[in-house]
Parts: sequence; structure tokens; C-alpha cells
Amino acid sequence: MNISSFSNVLSYTLICLSIALVYSAVSFAAGDPAKGKESFNTICASCHGPEGKGDGPAAAALDPKPRNLSDAAYVSTLTDDHIFKVVKEGGTAAGLSAGMPAWGSVLSDDQIWNVIAYIRSDICKCTNEGS
Repeated sequence: MNISSFSNVLSYTLICLSIALVYSAVSFAAGDPAKGKESFNTICASCHGPEGKGDGPAAAALDPKPRNLSDAAYVSTLTDDHIFKVVKEGGTAAGLSAGMPAWGSVLSDDQIWNVIAYIRSDICKCTNEGS
């Protein structure tokens, strides 16, 4: 095999590996909505409500009230990374209310991505449209 052929094979291999890596990262970030629903109902629904409207049983005692996650117009402006940060590190980490606690010690990163997938697919029924 000459240098030119080796270079072509190497370039092709690197391109294929890059595509596979990007695809796996996108698949990971997408999460599993079914698993996310379980975590949402266990952790999030007490404040955000079972339908994500910010009307859970604990919401009455909170000021400000929890976000209405079913508001597609609002949630579609949020990136998944922003939502991830808020869930993992709490509201203050993203310049939001201290009433939103950090759940990173309770939920794994995979579980947080699953919750985000559930919010996107079942609660707001929206994707990130950018901000």
C-alpha cells in the first residue's frame, strides 16, 4: 500500500468514526422518555405537577411558583443543556430561582437526560427552537 492509499483509508476511517461518535452523542442526549416519566413522576411532579403545569402539591408553598413545563412557547426556547444544568445544579446555577433544588446528587446524568426527553416528548411536546 502506498502513502496516498494509506492516507485515503485513514481519512475515510476517521470520518466514519467521527460520524459514529456524533450519532452516539446525539442518541445519548435524546434520552428515554419512558424512563424519564418515572423519574419525573417521582421527583419533579411534587412541584411541577403530573402534567408539568407548575401546579404540583408542593407548588402552593413556593414563591415563585414552579415553571409551567407544558408551555411549549417557553420551553422550546431552552436548550437541552440549559435544562440539564438547571436540573443537575439547581436554579441558582442558571440564574434562576433558588426554589429549584439541585438534583444531581439524586439523579444520574442518564436519568436527567431521560427526564429532559420526557419533558420534550410528553409534557411540552416541543423541541428546542433556539433562543
